[in-house]
Amino acid sequence: MNQNRSNFTGKLGFVLAAAGSAVGLGNIWRFPYLAAKYGGGIFLFVYLILALTLGFALLTAEIALGRKTGLSAVGAFSSLSKKYAFIGYLESIVPMIILPYYCVIGGWVTKYFVQYLTGGASQAATDGFFKSFTSDFSQPLVWFTVFFGITAIVVLLGVEKGIEKVSKLMMPLLVLLSVVIAGYCVFLPGAKQGLMYYFLPDFSKFSVMTVLGAMGQLFYSMSIAMGIMITYGSYMKKEVNIESAVHQIEIFDTGIAFLAGMMVIPPVFAFNASQQNTTIDAGPGLMFETLPKVFESMPGGKYLGVFFFLLVFFAALTSSISIMEAVVSVLRDKFGISRIVSCIISFVIVIALGVPSSLGNGLWKEIKVLGMSFLDFFDFISNSVIMPIVAILTCIFIGYVIKPEIVTQEVELSGKFKNKTLFVLIIKYFAPVCIFLILVSSVLSAFNIITI
Repeated sequence: MNQNRSNFTGKLGFVLAAAGSAVGLGNIWRFPYLAAKYGGGIFLFVYLILALTLGFALLTAEIALGRKTGLSAVGAFSSLSKKYAFIGYLESIVPMIILPYYCVIGGWVTKYFVQYLTGGASQAATDGFFKSFTSDFSQPLVWFTVFFGITAIVVLLGVEKGIEKVSKLMMPLLVLLSVVIAGYCVFLPGAKQGLMYYFLPDFSKFSVMTVLGAMGQLFYSMSIAMGIMITYGSYMKKEVNIESAVHQIEIFDTGIAFLAGMMVIPPVFAFNASQQNTTIDAGPGLMFETLPKVFESMPGGKYLGVFFFLLVFFAALTSSISIMEAVVSVLRDKFGISRIVSCIISFVIVIALGVPSSLGNGLWKEIKVLGMSFLDFFDFISNSVIMPIVAILTCIFIGYVIKPEIVTQEVELSGKFKNKTLFVLIIKYFAPVCIFLILVSSVLSAFNIITI
């Protein structure tokens, strides 16, 4: 392990930073939509089982690889097997693709937070506001730059003074805001129907698509196959118990997703009932179009909107910080350059790919790649194609090339590995099959052959 490498000060700093990476926009705009679509309670039940099995094994594997080698993705795979170094290179491409468009969306979130904070809630709830904003030339670029600038400053400050300090501040605030907003939403008039649907498992609604939806959400939510957890693991001290830390990350990630469902499903159910509508939008449509209308229709909604978009801003920022750190760490390890130079190179990458993602809804909206806007294409190629392929290759690499003992021995440095047998079975047999199904279903869904 590189003795000159930065480290988190302890378990708390690591867990909060890793949880901050895992808790992102997907928890808030994708999880509630999938839960509503696939039976509410039964989706929660399936997701929890998968988090405790598949999610546990994949997180443990990546964190252990990072800590054992003391390197980011490229160096970690290369140091364990030169022949399989290509997996690390492939994994390192993911955050470079994701960071630019994620910062574009983070800019949208920042714009909406400021919009609500300055008393523009009613305007944000009007038809066409979101489309008008994203199709403008300058506004999305300005907010994209603001959000990325904040991200870059934190990463530039380093692991302990930047990432850890910000995570220790933002994650408790994020949890507090989630609890307060969810608590408010469940007592709204008409929320009871949504709550019952969300909490009570209806096994008649169980299907293969429920499992595929839950597996996909879990995979994308936990920052797996992006180089992030390997990078954060490389900053983890040897005395920190990996197994315990993984469980705590899962609690944060699943807990915020669960609270997001309580924030979104009851009020949207109530709002849709008044509009004689039975569907819940997914993605940006839910966050930036439906929810502003819901907030406008409820008592105190303009104040709720301020806190909600502050929460989303925290979630987006902690994730973007981790994505950028994965890029910076790879550049530093590969080329032996300083953090400042790595941040400058990252800045060039983000601007080069972020500008097309931003203008793809406006000036360049007629330009399509595989029939998709720039942002949707970057999201598809990274999330739906490269990430599942990397995860499958990682499972094969650990399960059959270097053998699971490499990981289990690293975990056992800081205590007994209580779920060792479960880990081995999942990495060797269960995870590759599940992730292959995620890959196939994600690609088919992107081309509207199936719907997830």
